[in-house]
Amino acid sequence: MSILLINPPVVKPGEPPAGIAQLAGALRFHGVSCTLLDANMEGILHLAGKTPPVRDTWTMRAFRRRSEHLVDLRSGKAFENVDRYKRAVADMNRLLQVNAGVSGIRLSLANYQDNGLSPLRSGDLIRAFECPDGNPFFPYFRERLPAILDATRPGTVGISLNYLSQALTAFSMMGFLRTVAPGIRLVLGGGLVTSWMKSPAWSDPFRGMVDACVAGPGERPLLSLLGKEPFCGRCAPDYNGFTLSSYLSPGVVLPYSASRGCYWHRCSFCPERAEGNAYEPVRPGQATTELQGLVKKMSPALIHLLDNAVSPALLRALVQDPPGAPWYGFARVSEDLTDPDFCRSLKQSGCAMLKLGLESGSQDVLDGMQKGIKLETAAAVLEALRGAGIATYIYLLFGTPTEGPDEARRTLDFTARHRDGIGFLNLALFNLPAYGPDDDRYGGDPFYEGDLTLYRQFSHPRGWNRPQVRQFLDREFKRHPAVAEIVRRDPPLFSSNHAPFFSGIVTGDRSARSRQGRPAGS
Repeated sequence: MSILLINPPVVKPGEPPAGIAQLAGALRFHGVSCTLLDANMEGILHLAGKTPPVRDTWTMRAFRRRSEHLVDLRSGKAFENVDRYKRAVADMNRLLQVNAGVSGIRLSLANYQDNGLSPLRSGDLIRAFECPDGNPFFPYFRERLPAILDATRPGTVGISLNYLSQALTAFSMMGFLRTVAPGIRLVLGGGLVTSWMKSPAWSDPFRGMVDACVAGPGERPLLSLLGKEPFCGRCAPDYNGFTLSSYLSPGVVLPYSASRGCYWHRCSFCPERAEGNAYEPVRPGQATTELQGLVKKMSPALIHLLDNAVSPALLRALVQDPPGAPWYGFARVSEDLTDPDFCRSLKQSGCAMLKLGLESGSQDVLDGMQKGIKLETAAAVLEALRGAGIATYIYLLFGTPTEGPDEARRTLDFTARHRDGIGFLNLALFNLPAYGPDDDRYGGDPFYEGDLTLYRQFSHPRGWNRPQVRQFLDREFKRHPAVAEIVRRDPPLFSSNHAPFFSGIVTGDRSARSRQGRPAGS
């Protein structure tokens, strides 16, 4: 009895995939032989290593310096100078783009788009399944998949599909597997599949192509398919089988999830709420024990906590029982984080950066979204984290139903006033989840054409629609001197995944404190 779990291209290749590592922990604990294939990292390296079909100056320079860029990104040398870092990322993107070899495809380290096929249309995914040789990663998986099938002889192959950028390649890989191993069982799961299956419009368009689609946590369904009765409620993830040194980060990054869902679960327009996902936390003591065990095995440079929001209970547990490596993750703006002593304790536990979903600098907008955040609390949190030396990555959301130009300018004012406590910014435009509790009130036609779309068209009740919001962001918000300085610091493509390495983390013998352009709030 054996299974092959695959993470398909394309997602940011800065860390190993947590989803199939979590599955591997449960499967191996129950005696199932499990092989892990990060086809994302392997496929990117394979495609970027090809001799380019064009010979312009930029492409040939990128090809000559490819090995140097990989070394610089993995060693941390690229992080010593932001221009050097940006050049390495841009050159790797250039190689992927020119080596994609197909007109109409846009390919980078973080995304894959095909002008001819859409991951939001089941018919296009079926077409990708039927014609796998049209995918730019086909030369890679044409060689790799038969080799790993011959070596491991799995009866089942599980595909972990979490992002739209993976969907077309995932279906191309499954179509190829059906050709070379027609008797193998194909199971499709992951975050994106869960969102599709929780939609009231789901009609299982992939019946006959895939043996099973799994919504939500996959441990129990996979064990059941394999004839195993689960006897462990929670197993730690197992990263054995990944080439940890291959990822494009300075040192090993350990992704870890201590919960599913969100403990707040009240924000309007949240996909977690729209899908009705329950909050399922790991006991804080168990989480810290698992983290310490993984740190001993993997010696990570950084822990990435994947929770939608790290709970206050887990934050306190990390203070009392530190994991043994620097860490970062999402947290809610809360009273605990206004306490300078508590923030200093977080820093001592290894906290390098916190991502905070502030969303707006208007109290009316925050109240309308049911964020449970007071602006005076947010200001105190930014000051306490700054004083403790913890970097912040602040998420702002524009164009929500209760926001207009005046409220957006209040967000600008708040950001400018508190710029010393803001290390990085993520600026997003509002999307209305399809089939959520507010769909009847605000929803229109699908935002994108396709039967698998997850968002609705949204007509703002005050006329503050996407074109006007974009114009405000481009012409006013981003041009404010205080904001422009923060926006320039954001690592291209990798964004928050690489931001901690510009924020005071010590990696090996290198100290990020000496790097150019260290952000305020770090």
